[in-house]
This record gives sequence, C-alpha cells and structure tokens, in this order.
Amino acid sequence: MDTAELIELGQQLRVDSVRASAAAGSGHPTSSMSAADLMAVLLANHLRYDFDRPAHPGNDRFVLSKGHASPLLYSAYKAAGAVDDEELLTFRKLGSRLEGHPTPRRLPWVETATGSLGQGLPVGVGIALSGKRLEHAGYRVWVLCGDSELAEGSVWEAAEHAGHEHLDNLTAIVDVNRLGQRGPTRHGHDLDAYARRFQAFGWHTVEVDGHDVDAVDRAYGEAVSTKGQPTVVLARTLKGRGVSSVQDREGLHGKPLPDADEAIEELGGVRDLRVRVHAPADARMLHSVPGGRLDLPRWDKGEEAATRDAYGQALAALGGAREDVVALDGEVSDSTRAEVFAKEHPERFFECYIAEQQLVAAAVGLAARGRVPYASTFAAFLTRAHDFVRMAAVSGAGVNLVGSHAGSAIGQDGPSQMGLEDLAMFRAVHGSTVLYPCDPNQTARLVATMAGLDGVRYLRTSRGKAPALYGPDEEFPVGGSKVLRSSDRDRMTIVAAGVTVHEALKAAEALDAEGVAVRVIDLYSVKPVDRDTLRRAARETGCLLSVEDHHEQGGLGDAVLDAFVDGRPTPRLVRLAVRTMPGSAGPDEQLHAAGIDAESIAASARLLVEQAIAP
Repeated sequence: MDTAELIELGQQLRVDSVRASAAAGSGHPTSSMSAADLMAVLLANHLRYDFDRPAHPGNDRFVLSKGHASPLLYSAYKAAGAVDDEELLTFRKLGSRLEGHPTPRRLPWVETATGSLGQGLPVGVGIALSGKRLEHAGYRVWVLCGDSELAEGSVWEAAEHAGHEHLDNLTAIVDVNRLGQRGPTRHGHDLDAYARRFQAFGWHTVEVDGHDVDAVDRAYGEAVSTKGQPTVVLARTLKGRGVSSVQDREGLHGKPLPDADEAIEELGGVRDLRVRVHAPADARMLHSVPGGRLDLPRWDKGEEAATRDAYGQALAALGGAREDVVALDGEVSDSTRAEVFAKEHPERFFECYIAEQQLVAAAVGLAARGRVPYASTFAAFLTRAHDFVRMAAVSGAGVNLVGSHAGSAIGQDGPSQMGLEDLAMFRAVHGSTVLYPCDPNQTARLVATMAGLDGVRYLRTSRGKAPALYGPDEEFPVGGSKVLRSSDRDRMTIVAAGVTVHEALKAAEALDAEGVAVRVIDLYSVKPVDRDTLRRAARETGCLLSVEDHHEQGGLGDAVLDAFVDGRPTPRLVRLAVRTMPGSAGPDEQLHAAGIDAESIAASARLLVEQAIAP
C-alpha cells in the first residue's frame, strides 16, 4: 500500500476499534487507536501470512503482547478478511470468539494468550528460538508491546535472552503512547530511555514517529534487513489518536469512547478497506513425532536411585525416540539432571539461565511451534513463574514442567531452596496434571507418558536416592495409584507420594510387627486423583492418614479430599505435613522435625487406632 492507503487503513482500524468497544460497552479503544498506524503498516506491507492456513510453516508469527488492545487485533482480522463486520461487533459478548483478551483456544491466528502484561515478548522469544535453531525457517516473529509493560522484569529477561541468542528473526514494536492505566508511564515519551535499555542487551533499535506511516514502513524494513541482532522499533504515539476529546488524555484507559458516533465522524467515517496480506514463503511443515523405539532406563527392584536422576536419563531416552521433544533448564541442569539430555541432544537443549519466567515462556513458545518441551528447575523457583504457568493454561499450551529438590527432604540447604508450595500451585492450574513419583522406574514411565498429555503437566522429583519399589515394566496410568500393602485386617490407610512413600512403608512394617495392619497407597497421580482406590480404602479401613513433604494447604491431603467432593460421605482424614518453617538439617532430621518420617507416621497411626477402639 502507498502512503495515502496506509493512512486510510490506520483510520479504519481506529474506527472499527471504536465501534467494537462501543458495541460491547467495554474494552480498550484508546490503547488500540495509538497503535493503529503501526498495525496498518505491518499488516499491509510486511506481514507474510495466509489466514486460510494459520498452520502454514512459512507464516510470520504475530504476538499482541498488549492484549488489552484486542479491538485493534480484531479490526486487523476484519481488514484481512478473516472475520466479518457482524462478528467484529460481537466483541466481548457471550459465545463470541472475540474475547476481551485474545486466546488461541478461540482463534487460530493467535499464537499465545495475552493480557497479563510482560508475557508476549518472552513467548515470542520462544517462537523465534524454534524458527532459528530448530526449524531453520524464514518466518519472522513480530511482537507488539505497550510501553507500560516494559516495567515488567520478564520483558528484560526476554530482551537479554534474545540478544544472547542473536535472534535476528525477532522484531519488537513498542507502542510508546506515554499513558498507562492510571496516568503517565515511568519514561513517558522518552524513546532514548527505552533505546538505551534494549541496546544494553544487544538489540538494534529504531526510533520513529508511530503515526508517520512512511517512517514506520522504513523502520520495519530496517528490522527485516538487520542481521545478527533482534530489532526493536520504538514508536512515539498518542493514546486515543485522532479523536480530540480523548487524544493523549488521562483517565480514559479501558473505557469505550464517550460519544462513539461523534468520534467515528471525526475519524472520517466507517470504511471497508480490504488488505491482501503478503503470502508466506514456502517452508517445510513441522510434524509431530509419534515415537520411534523408546528404550527407557531400567532399575532392578531395591536398586537405589534418585528420581531426579531417573528424570534426566528418561528424558534423554525420550529425546532419542522423538525429535519433537526439547528440553529447557534454568542453569541448574547438573542438579535437575537435564544435563543428560543436553549432552545427548545439544541442538534441542535450551539454556535459559536464572530466568524462570523466560524459561516457562520459551517452553510455551516452543509448544506453539509443535514442540514437546520439558522445562526444569528447582521446584521452589518455579513459583516465580506462576503467572506464566497460569497463562500457559489460558493458552491451552502443552508444556511439561519439572521441579526438582522438592520438599524439606533436600536437607541442609534450608527453606529458601525447598519446594513446599508447588503441588498446591500446580493443582490450582486449570486442566493441569500433577505427578509425584517415588522411585526411578515410576519416574521414567511418567516422563514418557507426559509427552502425550494435554495442557500443563508437572512432575515433582526428589534429590535423595531411594530404593526402587517397582519393576521396570510396571505401568503407571495418569489418574491411578498403587496399593503397596493391603490385607483384610487393615485398620487404616496411609496415603503418601514421593519421599513419604518410603517412610510410610517403614512405618507399616513397624506397625505390622506390633500386630497392627495398615494399608499403604502410593498416590503418584496427585491430579487427577484415583478416586476409586481412595474410596475403597475409606470404606474398608475407616480412616485415611495422608503424609506429605509439602505444606498442608493445597497438597496431597487436599488431593485425597478431592476423591470425595461429589457428595459422598467424607472419610476421617488426618494429615501429616510440613507445618513449621524448616531450618538447615540433614534430610532424615528434616523429615523427623516435620513429623513426616516413619517414626512420626507410626506414632500417628497408633493414636488413630487407639481412638478408633476407645469406648
């Protein structure tokens, strides 16, 4: 398009943003209006995309990081012929694909869910990593950010990672409109302040007037031609551009315009321009790999190994069988044991350093490109990236997250290193799967199973070694459990997972020597939970004792209660969990101090049996 046409297209995008927000009675039209010229130039002159084939391997990928500006995105879709005017005016209505913030669950052209600010660029880095390092494809990743979100630390994790990886297939466009939700942003229209920050991370920077379509066009061309560096286009814009009653004025964020009809008239009226978006270049299609021969590592019963060791070896084996499996780690691969994968499949290993938000975001971006990512760090540190996990679920992203060094059993490192909240965090994520193996063969099987699951999957691994309880050919279905001890004389049931399974078995042996029979369940699938087995145990033994190396809230005990949420009588349940703040001590000392070792379990069981027979 030439200059005049681009100006007209920008005005159309503004008008349609105003109309969609007015029809909804809500939305963010002023945030859309500031970026309308930026979007018009990109859509008409630079984006290579086939809207009829959103999975085309040559398509450029566009991420709207400022997801509240969704009216602009949907107006662009209309200009490209992907949605019609009738659908545009269903914005934010029940059942509409055009949600307040875009998600790939509803729209095939959306790469990732946005709306939690500071996430678009980190995910875009993951997509760009796939394009440059794995696909060797010619597509470009374009990310439209707002200036307010540049206050988020995750943006600078992404900026540093992109600069380190020389992602010259990535372009960030920053809509510097000066105004946030409650007033001016930290740096206002000081483009140089933003440029210095990006330059420090190795980016090529271009500063432009974001309403000069020719300057924007040249800036995008410069970004495409820049080699060896990612590029950021810093565009000075005005919020509410084109309507005098709202332009560059505070207090109007997230509100439809006061008089939409008057605003539309000032903008030149309704238009119906259509854009013929440039076709993508030919590229090879990514195919998921259903699996070649998978030879998982094997341990004999009684052989000691840590579940983190089993994770690393199983992941490397899985990577040998499936080329779509990739691994990411937060600079602790020698502890998580992801280093085994890194040594065997270095081209598919991504070091994200101590940047857990970027770690999860890159996994989401790689998943968007058809990869099966496994991202690992200490369980405690994944809590830092919880918002990215939450948004991964909103996106429907298929990511595998692995938290090692979980619980107080890690020992002397102390509470800052102990994942004691992770089960609760991941259980609360929509559609998640939460797994907590207790032995190496179980771990290896679950690592392989995770590759075929949907949504967010979490595997909790342990630091210390423990004997293998299961043979290498045992099956561990998600949603299942294993009854390790059982008899018709059982007085109660101990429910455990991970490290506490071994403590529960020791306690059961001690109790059996005293003539007290107890059942032991290994609840390795914390979510979904094995309701049938737990209900049967409650009926047959009358009392459940859960024991977990985790805080009481939201962990294994609450998972047990999930088996009885449909109105069935709730069983008697006593919970043993970490209720105090641990200090530094040996692993056995930690378990004893928390009251979750074999001795404490046996003592609690004796008390419960005594109470049950008391008159």
